[in-house]
Amino acid sequence: MPSYEAVIGLEVHVQARTESKMFCSCANRFGAEPNTLVCPVCMGYPGVLPTPNREAIRKIVTAGLMCSCDIQKKSKFDRKSYFYPDMPKNYQLTQYDMPFCLNGKVHISGVGFSGEPLPDKDIRLTRIHMEEDVAKLTHFGTHSGVDFNRAGVPLMEIVSEPDMRSPDEAYAYLTSLKQIIQYADISDCDMEKGQMRCDVNISLRERGAEKFGTKVELKNLNSFRAVHRAISYEIQRQILVLNDGGVIEQETRGWNDDSGESYTMRGKENAHDYRYFPEPDLLPVIFTDEDIENFKRNLPELPEARRARFVKDFEITPYDAQVLTQEKPCAEYFEAAASKSKAPKLVANWIIAELMRELAESGKDFTNCPLSPENLAEMVDLIHNGTINGKIGKTVFAEMYATNKKPADIIKEKGLVQVSDEGAILKFVEEAIAANPTQVQQYKDGRKNVVQFFVGQVMKASRGKANPQTVLKLLTEKLDA
Repeated sequence: MPSYEAVIGLEVHVQARTESKMFCSCANRFGAEPNTLVCPVCMGYPGVLPTPNREAIRKIVTAGLMCSCDIQKKSKFDRKSYFYPDMPKNYQLTQYDMPFCLNGKVHISGVGFSGEPLPDKDIRLTRIHMEEDVAKLTHFGTHSGVDFNRAGVPLMEIVSEPDMRSPDEAYAYLTSLKQIIQYADISDCDMEKGQMRCDVNISLRERGAEKFGTKVELKNLNSFRAVHRAISYEIQRQILVLNDGGVIEQETRGWNDDSGESYTMRGKENAHDYRYFPEPDLLPVIFTDEDIENFKRNLPELPEARRARFVKDFEITPYDAQVLTQEKPCAEYFEAAASKSKAPKLVANWIIAELMRELAESGKDFTNCPLSPENLAEMVDLIHNGTINGKIGKTVFAEMYATNKKPADIIKEKGLVQVSDEGAILKFVEEAIAANPTQVQQYKDGRKNVVQFFVGQVMKASRGKANPQTVLKLLTEKLDA
């Protein structure tokens, strides 16, 4: 049997976060009552004229620059004709042959979704163009409803080259792209709200061959995990077809996440099917060199650059930096806490091991975290300087998360200051040794790890307040005497 290689390209749609829609003044807002954020322009009434949204155009140029795209000095809008209930005008305002952004790249590296190492590579971008979103269809058994609130919302389409070769690479590309978009404050990329949507183009070819196989498009992918599963399934489906002597048909397939299978939706359209032509009611958009330089001057820090800075400035590990920069609010929280602490690495540990778990269990995230970064930094410093130990820290942390009280106040209220005085601890040490002669003999016989049993006994007797380092020192001295 021949060995096959997957060739994968992605088309990602991202809603730009703006006050109004792309070509009218209707509010761009999720969650309103159906068909309440509409007007004659976005409903496609005869005789109306569109007006481009300046902020949406700024955001697409920003996205292009963040992805190293070439910004075109002259761009235009086009009409893409098709007839479907979600398109009120029977055409979509989009860009065909003169988009805002051409070329570009998104870098991937590290470990993939499945735990396997990823190649360190750039995924090339073909283009990023701006268009208007369509209405939302909701199906109720044999009936369907159409909500035009979404019609006309500014939508960026980010088209990659077919540079990905595995589900892991596609997942990593989407993750990196989402980070870039969020860090640039272009969109929240909430897939549950339809703010980020993805279509996959996938074909197979024999390893070593240059010519691509027949392309199949996958739709209805509502999460990055669904993209990973759908690509894995489609690769195996196409291998089975080819190994059985069949032919891959160019088509659009849907993805059923419940059954874990793809299904035929329709034959794939080509560009000529859409009858593209320049939008007669909109002038071309012209940028000068000065315009583009102004866009560049206002670019935010890239996620990769922030990871490198965290490793350098806060002396955390690359793994910690990767975890802490997955979401922009988390990165901002860590930086706010670490910059106020004398132990940034310890701050990273508490965020990753404790705070992320608490947030997940309480259904919150870093945008509505009840624990301030200043209070976390103060608690970490109290552990770092020996005022409290890690065990007491967990008690203080839980109380801070519940009340957002200052750690010093919690320690004072509950009497949780760590005991470091050797005289006070020595009493607990001597009592533990006297009460456990069997373990003392085991220690004398060479089982040195028994000392941890005694540490536990002393910590229990001191209600967790004894300094563990002092406890271990005194125990070792007494047991070795």
